[in-house]
Amino acid sequence: MEKLLLQGNEAIALGAVKAGLSFYASYPITPASEILHYLVKTNVKVVQMEDEIASINAVIGASLAGAKSMTATSGPGFSLKQEGIGLAHMIEAPLVVVDVQRVGPSTGMPTLPAQGDILQCKYGSHGDYFPIVFYPNSVSELYRYSMEAFNAAEDSLSPVILLSDGYISHLTETMVPAEIPIKPRTLPPLGALGTRHYTGLTHKGAFPKATDAEAHQEHMAHLQKKQLEVAKNYLFYEYLENKNSDTLLISFGAMSRLAYAFKDQYSLFRPIRIFPMIEELTEIAQRYRKILVLEMNAGQYLSEVERLLQRRVKLVSVLGGKINLNQVAREVQWAIETI
Repeated sequence: MEKLLLQGNEAIALGAVKAGLSFYASYPITPASEILHYLVKTNVKVVQMEDEIASINAVIGASLAGAKSMTATSGPGFSLKQEGIGLAHMIEAPLVVVDVQRVGPSTGMPTLPAQGDILQCKYGSHGDYFPIVFYPNSVSELYRYSMEAFNAAEDSLSPVILLSDGYISHLTETMVPAEIPIKPRTLPPLGALGTRHYTGLTHKGAFPKATDAEAHQEHMAHLQKKQLEVAKNYLFYEYLENKNSDTLLISFGAMSRLAYAFKDQYSLFRPIRIFPMIEELTEIAQRYRKILVLEMNAGQYLSEVERLLQRRVKLVSVLGGKINLNQVAREVQWAIETI
């Protein structure tokens, strides 16, 4: 098959089109804007909205109307979308949200990469919900997991998060387009089954149950079971075992590309489905005396890894911007010596 030379954001857009994307709404924001720029040249219905809140609500409405829908943003816009993401979970609307991370908080450094939205993916909206989140580390993977995100959205009837960062999304690489089966649309469009009442209130079927604690517990149990069951079909990770090492490095996204430099010294584990967490990591981790998490934040995924493994894990942190291999190598060595 013919190779393509693509930027990461272009690969996301191309993968979305391949998956059947028919409606896209977003507000321009660095470093995600190229997705909008690419899609306006396709047959996808594209709307540049007045803000991020309007964007997420537009794709929810389009999803309910029968369209495979997507929006893309970066950290500040992702924050503004959180209420809408919670609504989409509550009413079980399938859609894809792309978050191309940049340095924050606030406006931060808009053109430089970071990994500061990890916990926001899982906990950004209020209440309990159980998101499926993918985080590729190359242009070819952005293409593939864009399609997988749409498949998971259809399987789970929920918003699925596709994470990227300012490095991966602005990287240009050659790729051979992956061929994977595409899930057909699963949610009947509005009106197809008669009148349906959609509400962000706790509900049972189409009927609000705003003061019924038992109904709320049933609905939350349904959402959690559904998400965890669907996630089992998207068990994506990379494990590079070094049998001569007693140390395991865990990393993802841009930082995992740097972590490959250490594969001759240590074992590497890269979660691609970062939420729900990869349960297989529990068994893998038992083989190692020392575990390090390398990430471009102050330790967001570290806390999740420690909770999963129930043991101490050491952090190697880069607080966004630029990654210096020599600096990280020194910090990895220091962490191994002091854990």
